[in-house]
Amino acid sequence: MAQAKSKSSVKVKVQKFGTALSGMIMPNIGAIIAWGLTAAFFMYPHGWFPNKEINNLVQPMLHYLLPLLIGYTGGRMVYEERGAVAGAIGTLGVIVGTDQPMFLGAMIMGPLSAWLLKKLDQVFQDKIKSGFEMIYNNFSLGILGMIAAIFAFFIIGPIMEVGSQWASAGVNAIIRVHLLPLANIIIEPAKVLFLNNAIGNGILVPLGIQQAAQVGKSVLFLMESNPGPGLGILLAFTLFGKGKSKSSAPGAAIIEFFGGVHEIYFPYVLMKPSLILAAIGGGLKAAASPGSILAILLVSAKDAYFGNIVGVLGAAVVSFIIAAIILKNDKSTGDELEAKQAQMQAMKAQSKGQSMPEAEDAHESVKSYANVKKIIFACDAGMGSSAMGASLLRDKFKKAGIKVSVTNTAVRNLKDEDGLLIITQEELADRALQKTPHAMHVAVGNFLSSPKYDTIVASFKALTQVEDKPKAEKPVKKVGSLEGIDFSKVKEVDFIRHDQHLGTATMATSLFNDAIKKAGKTTPVKAVRINELTDDPSHLVIVTPAANKNLAVRYSDIQTLVVDDLLKDKKLGEAIQKLN
Repeated sequence: MAQAKSKSSVKVKVQKFGTALSGMIMPNIGAIIAWGLTAAFFMYPHGWFPNKEINNLVQPMLHYLLPLLIGYTGGRMVYEERGAVAGAIGTLGVIVGTDQPMFLGAMIMGPLSAWLLKKLDQVFQDKIKSGFEMIYNNFSLGILGMIAAIFAFFIIGPIMEVGSQWASAGVNAIIRVHLLPLANIIIEPAKVLFLNNAIGNGILVPLGIQQAAQVGKSVLFLMESNPGPGLGILLAFTLFGKGKSKSSAPGAAIIEFFGGVHEIYFPYVLMKPSLILAAIGGGLKAAASPGSILAILLVSAKDAYFGNIVGVLGAAVVSFIIAAIILKNDKSTGDELEAKQAQMQAMKAQSKGQSMPEAEDAHESVKSYANVKKIIFACDAGMGSSAMGASLLRDKFKKAGIKVSVTNTAVRNLKDEDGLLIITQEELADRALQKTPHAMHVAVGNFLSSPKYDTIVASFKALTQVEDKPKAEKPVKKVGSLEGIDFSKVKEVDFIRHDQHLGTATMATSLFNDAIKKAGKTTPVKAVRINELTDDPSHLVIVTPAANKNLAVRYSDIQTLVVDDLLKDKKLGEAIQKLN
């Protein structure tokens, strides 16, 4: 058991690191494609429609826009808006410090600058006197950003330039000796373990962009995004599979090849691990995301269409032949996928000393769904497969007359809050549980085909048939009035902090806290973002009328005090007298 736990822990750590890398690239794929299309169409003199004026956009986008976006995103992942600005400033230093496109440098300086600012704030922010918050916030960010940019210019930039040259030389050497296909020995198993976005967007895309900047195209863009191996495996299941795996494979093949959702074929390989051999068996202008044949053709270099098509179809043929041989000699029924995945998930939860409620457990206790207010599908990237799974469940809910919010996101963006049901893939369940330990979790093998969706729908429908004891009617109260607040339950006073009004909220918190202390009260006072609140009566939230409208949409049990002015409304003093 200790060995299993160690392996699981290592895999989760690798996935988290890979997600951090890809998390800086994925939100900016649109910008990367914009650069790639501009270069493909208008680059002078090798584009489809060469244009000297438009060609002036290509280099600034490559050297400044894309690294700055990546650094900004990396900083935001670490420390929200302040971290994002710090990350962009630090990234500029590494951009100016070298002539190479600094994507890898941005992926270092963005998070590093934000992390340093976060640590600085943890030391000094609580010590700032009332009225000086804005001065501290602006100057601390400015000074640290300046230091980070200078450090990046003199230290990180030169190091990354040498590293980029070595990496480029290594890739070119592998290509020259025709050993690049051997990279599939690493790439395809990593994809099946849901490290596809980490490998593709975290490693291959930055290296590919630097190579494309030098020679106009890069085969690295095609390595992870190639839909050929998945197509070959799914076609083999279509012809030689058995049971549910056979019947679901044709639809999965269409989605994988044309929609670019590679995750859809991962469960088929996980069910029969020997098929990884089929996946292993199997140059663009820019990254193709999603890895659809349509996206690949759209960003192919003018002189690379034939080669790219042959590469994709060749990979599909090789994968199909190997997979067909394996499946023809397979003696299983083809219907054991769900059972094996459920067993795997139970073992994972047990090895971590945790318990993850499954859909079957919830079915035995229908009331466990009573507190679910929102359902989130979470995958590695938060786009393709999770979006399609969410769409399927929304359609089932619509037909069943169930009104529950169903959305999708990346695992890295999950936030722990009450009333959540998280649906994720087996291989990502550990990370989802770490991010949202208080949520209800359901793990599935395939977002596009799982019987657990019907169980979830049935459980929500069954709620209407569960008879509870009648609840005592709540006394009618005037929302936002002092008379309607039960001060005996209040354990914390909160002000809603908005990024655009950071100074006002912080100042109001500080002034109210000072007044609390002068009155001899002990109730803690905090400035929090609207999504950080806990929905229970122990929180008294002081808000303006406009902010109260947003609050009412999100929460039902918190207590509110609506004031016209957060700093000097007379209700503030009256509330202090009633607090503990």
